[in-house]
Amino acid sequence: MSPLPRVITDDVLSDNLIELLAGKIERLPWATLDGESDTAVDGVLTFGHMLVTAEHMAKFPNLKVVSNYGVGVDHIDVAAAHELNIPVGNTPHVLNGTTADQAMTLLLAAGRRLREGDIYARSPEFTYFDPAYMLGTEVHHQTVGIIGLGGIGYQIARRCAAFDMKILYHKRTELKDNPSNLELTYVSLDELLEQSDYVVTICPLTEETTGLISTKEFAKMKNSAVLVNVARGPVVDTAALTTALQEGQIYAAGLDVTDPEPLPRDHPLLALNNVTIAPHLGSATIQTRRKMAEISVDNLLLGLRGESLLHSV
Repeated sequence: MSPLPRVITDDVLSDNLIELLAGKIERLPWATLDGESDTAVDGVLTFGHMLVTAEHMAKFPNLKVVSNYGVGVDHIDVAAAHELNIPVGNTPHVLNGTTADQAMTLLLAAGRRLREGDIYARSPEFTYFDPAYMLGTEVHHQTVGIIGLGGIGYQIARRCAAFDMKILYHKRTELKDNPSNLELTYVSLDELLEQSDYVVTICPLTEETTGLISTKEFAKMKNSAVLVNVARGPVVDTAALTTALQEGQIYAAGLDVTDPEPLPRDHPLLALNNVTIAPHLGSATIQTRRKMAEISVDNLLLGLRGESLLHSV
């Protein structure tokens, strides 16, 4: 019987992954990536917080595949993998709807001050109903601007349409495929920032999009605007966001991701009441995480056998 392929994984795996990988690979600890190059490694199963560099891949001559548990691959040197003929797999599409749900959750929570309301409702200060207290801003019939209208962005647009929102979007090229026939308006980034009541970022993290929303961009937004980031933390300049919220340049923010992640416990952003923060939960449902595990393992096993991956970049 031939030995099992040796795969570097995170040291802590979900129950789904443990079940799916059982008896199919020999797990190697993540520290193996930075170890000696004479270690036999056939594959890598990685996550968004774990870097896979050109140096890592080059020192393992038997490396056949890098499989990512998630869509974004900004933590993997994909160009280097291509040069080394190492396929890189990811898990697109399966989490589009779930992440769009999270975007709407944050949009609604930030606009309607849900975090503040929850804290107040639990406190001894809440002794009577005051109709003039803790007023939020409406969502329905407002204008939303979506930065990055890929698979997830389009699902966000569908949900916004159900709220009768006017939908603006900005991406590198105008959308050609609109299967749901949504009323979408393609605008420049500046136009989107100036006109939107809600700005949602869901673009990939690249050199061009790092710091895409910073001091200059916040100055163009309405004082009543809400920012929602379900992309990557570095798409938004954290220091500029903190200042914008502190000084009332924008109304509120809802963040699924931050930069850095997690934020230091004494970071001033954490002390603000007009920001709602989730610990990177965009795809965090029981059903979607199971599907992501299945696809990432399928990609891994296909690559180890030298076969085409289900999804590759």
